[in-house]
Amino acid sequence: MKQRILIIGSGFAGMWSAVSAARLAHLQGNDSLEIAVLAPQPELHVRPRFYEANVSTLTADLQPLFAELDIRFIAGHAERIDATENSVWYKTPDSQSTFMTYDRLIIASGSHLHHFGIKGIAEHGFDVDQMDSAQRLEDHLHALANQPESPARNTVVVCGGGFTGIELATELPSRLKALFGENTQTRVVVVERGSEIGGRWSEALREVIRNASDELGIEWRLNAGVEVVDASGVTLQDGSRIDAATVVWTAGVKASPLGENLTADRDALGRFVVTEELQIPTYSNIFATGDMAHAKSDDIGNTALMTCQHAIQLGKFAGHNAAASLLGVEGLPYRQVNYVTCLDLGAWGAVYTEGWDQQLKLVREDAKKLKIAITNELIYPPKADREVAFAAADPLAKFV
Repeated sequence: MKQRILIIGSGFAGMWSAVSAARLAHLQGNDSLEIAVLAPQPELHVRPRFYEANVSTLTADLQPLFAELDIRFIAGHAERIDATENSVWYKTPDSQSTFMTYDRLIIASGSHLHHFGIKGIAEHGFDVDQMDSAQRLEDHLHALANQPESPARNTVVVCGGGFTGIELATELPSRLKALFGENTQTRVVVVERGSEIGGRWSEALREVIRNASDELGIEWRLNAGVEVVDASGVTLQDGSRIDAATVVWTAGVKASPLGENLTADRDALGRFVVTEELQIPTYSNIFATGDMAHAKSDDIGNTALMTCQHAIQLGKFAGHNAAASLLGVEGLPYRQVNYVTCLDLGAWGAVYTEGWDQQLKLVREDAKKLKIAITNELIYPPKADREVAFAAADPLAKFV
């Protein structure tokens, strides 16, 4: 009877876990493993691009790849992990509850936007966190184009000045002009708690973001917190008001709550604190990866971020190590020393930095070309070709 590696999630980490596990089994000449992926659909949602228009096109079909590599897909939504019985309970597409057992489990269930209890944001706000919510924002903007022009209609407030907030805010001027007309006076306002634009990053990167914001006409409200969001705008904590038909929340994510019943340490973002092999210390047969893993990325104190850049590599290591533990092969300690930033800045271009200290390397069109290559090609699944896919899934191969 085959031993089963069950992977929860078909995002970047889950998909690469499956391919990497299949790779190691192939290299070992072992056909005794069943590799199964449990997710709502057999597709990868290209979440890093959800700030763009035409969001419905930002998916990749995983069925050809899974078929080529003999990876089993199970349609369903994971609800509960029973570590005592080595099983995962899930809901099928027809809403039936059932379970699947595992010999090794990889939790790659991702993350979700965190609203921090802001009043009115769930009812009146928008986000680009998941495909359905990004589509809801796109539909809303298209509907606004048919409404009478007004300052509120033409204003978008972006809550949060992190990477997602910046990429969305700098993309919006051209999107709004395309919808409302080139001569329409539009307004994009970023509300940020920090005291400066891009305050957590290097001065060189901050300067680029400031210049791009100025050129694109992006307004920043610094030292500002959101108090209430309603149908016609947002009230800030200092009592000031911004009338806007569109308020988009981008300020923070938390790991999926799946596995809350497990006896394990989690960090402030809800991620499992894992070993170097990405195993949950209290469970010898359960691994966490992607946005579910608080993992050391190097030997100088850095930890993986909740980004696709880290999820891809975390997935490759998790799949390899889960398979290795069943095949009697030594695992690999997760390491991802190289860290880069490639931030889209809309019509202005982009910016590319290297290292945790964000050393500036490329700006404007040069960086934009690289950004497009990364988000439109590099992060997509490999071709449904065994040799190509397995070469790409090598945990020790350089990603960027």
